[in-house]
Amino acid sequence: MGIVGNLSSDQLQSFHSQGFLVIESFASPEEIDAMMKRMEQLLDEFDYSSTASIFSTKNQQKLTDNYFFESAENVSFFFEEKAFGDDGNLKQPKQLSINKVGHALNEIEPAFKKFSSSEKFSSLLFSLAYKRPVIIQSMYIFKQPGIGGEVVPHQDNSFLYTEPTTCTGLWLALEDATIINGCIWAIPGSQKNGLVRRMVRGEGGVSFDRPSPTYNQNDFVPIEVKAGSLVVIHGDLIHQSFENQSSKSRHAYSLHVVDTDGCKWAPDNWIRRKVEPEPIYVS
Repeated sequence: MGIVGNLSSDQLQSFHSQGFLVIESFASPEEIDAMMKRMEQLLDEFDYSSTASIFSTKNQQKLTDNYFFESAENVSFFFEEKAFGDDGNLKQPKQLSINKVGHALNEIEPAFKKFSSSEKFSSLLFSLAYKRPVIIQSMYIFKQPGIGGEVVPHQDNSFLYTEPTTCTGLWLALEDATIINGCIWAIPGSQKNGLVRRMVRGEGGVSFDRPSPTYNQNDFVPIEVKAGSLVVIHGDLIHQSFENQSSKSRHAYSLHVVDTDGCKWAPDNWIRRKVEPEPIYVS
């Protein structure tokens, strides 16, 4: 195919050392605008009276339902935990109440597909030594002002497990991400300790195979980035984000990639697709 990697040796060294890499100005203002405007349209068209699914990283098992499982191949909408009042009604407009939209934006929505099928996206994955990469999930994360929920410390390989592990998170800031509005925090180098636990799907839904370790918050560093920056996240990196307690949103487009050459997708992952995703390229 003639794909050429676009990461320098210094960038690769930093990624393998730290477990994450920030690439500034990865997305153009035009790409960001197209994705944000399309999401605005999708939200306007969304009728939440038919579905009110809540997303939580704290209580994943209780809140998983068929809507969540089927979202692997759809564009589905998930509300913040704090979006509804005691009367069951939204406290504020739906546009300010959604936690995320996922998990197949890159397949269904042209503005998102265009970004993730771009040459620079393929070149990045080629630099990371992917042979037959697929986007296994993609989601638009809002981190709403005031109610944007906490994402507890986790590793992406826990949720998207292959043997051997191959997941990489690609987190694109659509708006500036700061400490105040809930940027990512990570423990540099923590990916070197390997995978801590897995979330597995059984007959009763999803559950973790062991308890979460306790982390020292002093070990985390903030990853503050400008809109357009891409944060590349190793699948074993411990990372988290806090509640958005500011008056500004923190929109992001998050994708997760796994390889399909020389590795096996775990059958007890939460994602069980009816149709296999198309590879971005085959090398």
